[in-house]
Amino acid sequence: MVTDTGAADGPGPLRFLNQPRLVQVQANQDGEPCQVKLRGRWQPVEGVRDSWRIDDEWWREQPIHRAYYEVDLAGGARTALYHDLASSKWYEQRG
Repeated sequence: MVTDTGAADGPGPLRFLNQPRLVQVQANQDGEPCQVKLRGRWQPVEGVRDSWRIDDEWWREQPIHRAYYEVDLAGGARTALYHDLASSKWYEQRG
């Protein structure tokens, strides 16, 4: 006979993958990120590899206006950041 462990049946709650994460960013005079605070530490942005802008869903109550940046960080890490131009908040978007 198998004893009841009390654990819930099934795989558990769903969790979304690749959700953007709110981060703090210091931008230069052109609005490009020059430092980003990740895991409690400020990391310099060594270079912007690519940048693009998305203006979409203009018909909705809250359209999307974002500036994206693929950046190289000090130490060789790479990440994607976006600036939500409607809220002025910055997010990290991992791939």
